Amino acid sequence: MILNADKVNEVFKSCLFQDGEGTDNYIVGYGVNIKVGFHPDRLLAQAKTIDAMLSELPDTFKRSGGGGMSFMNMCESKEGNLWTGAHRTMDQLVCLGSAIGKVSFPMPREMWSYLPGGMPYILIHD
Repeated sequence: MILNADKVNEVFKSCLFQDGEGTDNYIVGYGVNIKVGFHPDRLLAQAKTIDAMLSELPDTFKRSGGGGMSFMNMCESKEGNLWTGAHRTMDQLVCLGSAIGKVSFPMPREMWSYLPGGMPYILIHD
């Protein structure tokens, strides 16, 4: 199992810009609470790892398996194991997935308040 909080944090940090690097060229990752500009080369180098981590989430998150699921349920793997207890870590994975075009929000942000807990649905494009 590659999906764990330490791995998500490691990949997230590796895709950020480092001190002294120009930030004119970036890829945006949209999360629930954050929006991040990633270094394009490092993000693309991590794309397979990001995709592998996303594949370990329950099938209900996938377009082909359920059409999306609440962000609140993203803390469990498809085997039912808790891989993180932190919304921040889940949001990092959402940003990474969004930046590589694998994750989106099926409902507009202004509709989220109508959802249980005000939490959006997350859709993984498989």
